[in-house]
Formats: sequence, C-alpha cells, structure tokens
Amino acid sequence: MSVNHDIYALSYCANFNFEALQQHLLENLRCTAYRKVLNIDWKQGDVFIFDYGVVVFFNVEASDRLALLHKLEPYAVNTLDYLVEDEFTYSLNSEKLTIKDDHISLCDDETMTRLAISHGIAQSTKLAQFEYLVQQTINDTAYIPKNIADTGASKLTGNQLAKLRGRLFITKSNIMLNYDLLDVPDFFWEYPELDHLYVMVSDYLEIKQRIEVLSKKLETIHELFDMMAEEQKHKHSSLLEWIIIWLIAFEILVTIFHDLLGYI
Repeated sequence: MSVNHDIYALSYCANFNFEALQQHLLENLRCTAYRKVLNIDWKQGDVFIFDYGVVVFFNVEASDRLALLHKLEPYAVNTLDYLVEDEFTYSLNSEKLTIKDDHISLCDDETMTRLAISHGIAQSTKLAQFEYLVQQTINDTAYIPKNIADTGASKLTGNQLAKLRGRLFITKSNIMLNYDLLDVPDFFWEYPELDHLYVMVSDYLEIKQRIEVLSKKLETIHELFDMMAEEQKHKHSSLLEWIIIWLIAFEILVTIFHDLLGYI
C-alpha cells in the first residue's frame, strides 16, 4: 500500500530578489538552480522556490516550512499580509500520473517530475493571489455603482475619487504586469517531455478557465475606473459652469449698478 505525503504551496510575497537568493542558497544549502526556479533539499523533503514569490513544499512538516520561510524572508519583496495557500497529497508507484480529489499519484519520484507538477501548482497559487486582490477590490468598491444608481453620484469628493482611482489602477497594473506568469513556463521549451505533466495539473486546477474569469473581473474594475473618471470630469465641468454663471451674474450686477443706478 502506497504512503501519502503532503504537498503545500504558499504564495509568500510579490516576488523574490532572485539572484541574491540563488547565490545564498547555492552557497549554504543543497540547491539546484533551474530557469527562475530553485530546488533545495530541506529536512526530510523537497522544496521548489519560484521567482514570482511562490514556494512549493513536498513532504515538509509545518514547523520546518516556517523555518525555511524565515530564511527566505530577507530576499522577499512585499511579503503578503494575508495567506494564499493550497494543499495536496501525493503517493508514489502509480502506473501513470493521475489527479483526483486533490491527491496526485506519481509514477516516479524524480525531481524533474516534481518540478513539472510544481509549475502548475505554483501558477494556480499565484492566480489565487490575483483572484483575492481583484475580488477584494470589487467588494470594497461595490457601494460606488450602487450610490451612482440610487442618487446619480458616488458621493465622493474629488480627492477621494482620485485616491480610489489610484488604488484601482495599482491593483490592475500589479496583475497585468505579472500576467505572463500565467503562461506556459519557458521551462517546458527546454524539457518538452515533461509538458504533459504540467498540462494535466493545469487542467485539473482549471487555470485557463480561472484566467478568463479573472479577465472579466478586471474588465469590471476597468469599467468602474472609467465611470469614476467620467464622474470626476462631470464634477469639474459643473464647477467650471458654476464659475462662469457667477462671473456672468457679477458682470450683470456691475452693469446694473453702473449704467442704471450710477453707483459705480
């Protein structure tokens, strides 16, 4: 009977200072460097560290995972203050790779097989981070379309609108600038014989479908961005109109006092 082991994936930070981290790990631990991925032997298990801030642990206890993350912390850029994780189990000695109910049956215990699988798991975990950011932004700004629908205005000041537009822009740009992380990794151009392993994991985790949903949510943010820009433009135009009205009124009053009443 095959023994089950744990796979734990964590989106730990925005990205790693990868060159410095690679040098440190190569000098101090049993480490192998691949294209934008580092593999280290850690305690009784195996760990894959991706440059975009995701760490995938194979058969590593929780306390040992924390110990390694502590070592990675100096090289982490913008460590996340919320938890984005995923967990699986795996076993060995299957005739072929299969995935069911978050259990992965491996046909061998080769590092390259684990790495191919880890690419799919790491992408899915990073995608979950993007999904969280977008959904949080949508939830936090849901009152704005409702206010506009109910009252015809967002009830935000120009300064508040500008800050919120900036926040929306940061959320969208952070995701779009990293969107290529969700493409098929370049690693599989060098190792095409492993591509089917990645595809199987990617299909199981529905990465393509989730990317489509994420794209639609980004469009929603973009529409909100445009709506707020239009409102800000309308407020500015209204202010100019009122300034012109008051200037005209003032000019009329001056004319009345000067020409008709002779006060000026």
